[in-house]
Amino acid sequence: MTTTGTLFIVPTPIGNLEDITQRAVRVLSEVDVVAAEDTRHSARLMQHLGINPRMLSLHDHNESQRAVQLIAQLQQGHSVALISDAGTPLISDPGYALVSQCRAAGVAVVPLPGACAAITALSAAGLPTDRFRFEGFLPVKAQARQQQLESLLNETATSVYYEAPRRIEDTLQAVVEVLGSDRAVVIAKELTKAFETFFSGSAAQALEWLQADPNHQRGEFVLMIGGQPGADTGISDEAAGLLKALMAELPLKKAAGIVAKHCDLKKNALYEYGLTLNQKG
Repeated sequence: MTTTGTLFIVPTPIGNLEDITQRAVRVLSEVDVVAAEDTRHSARLMQHLGINPRMLSLHDHNESQRAVQLIAQLQQGHSVALISDAGTPLISDPGYALVSQCRAAGVAVVPLPGACAAITALSAAGLPTDRFRFEGFLPVKAQARQQQLESLLNETATSVYYEAPRRIEDTLQAVVEVLGSDRAVVIAKELTKAFETFFSGSAAQALEWLQADPNHQRGEFVLMIGGQPGADTGISDEAAGLLKALMAELPLKKAAGIVAKHCDLKKNALYEYGLTLNQKG
């Protein structure tokens, strides 16, 4: 009786080639097939790692057909590693059709932890991370993009998007128009590379920074938008004003504690609100 093979989901570096785990290298060297978004691009990584696996392409235009072929091999006992050009597969990258069909066919799917641009950027952004929404790329068409941004008008969680260099300026302009010039924004570009850059400020300041130098619009971007300060948090104007006044004299944690006790509010909610005030300041 043939034992069904395993599909491994293997993250690859998003820039710095050192950002790959020992386990990932071992899996890539041991599997029967590596399904890669772009085999020519991934061949350079394999060469760097000193391994030479058999590779097949799996991208947006051939995934449905390739999934059938790969599942047939998996059911014969072969092992397959799925990789994308950079980062964790399926996170705004191909792989959904293959993974969902593997699950339906009873094929084991084993994910490996590793690089992901959204999480890497968010961890260093200085925006609240207890709740966040990842939306991939914003729609290309202006009306659809506006509707997507309008959904953030009362959103209190941090929102994370990927954006292309040719669209980043138009996207920031839309953020200013829809969410207001003072909405907290963090731009991360060229993560883990030599020219890794973070810009933190208001939406208007971020747009101004982008327009100040053509080099600021080059590279791959992660755009993070802070939640609407005070929206749906139950924080009254009185509590917000008191917190802001205390923050001028005390650390945020202590100020939040005082206001929470005085106004009978949750300290964590006040702390998060204070973080958004710091971003605006």
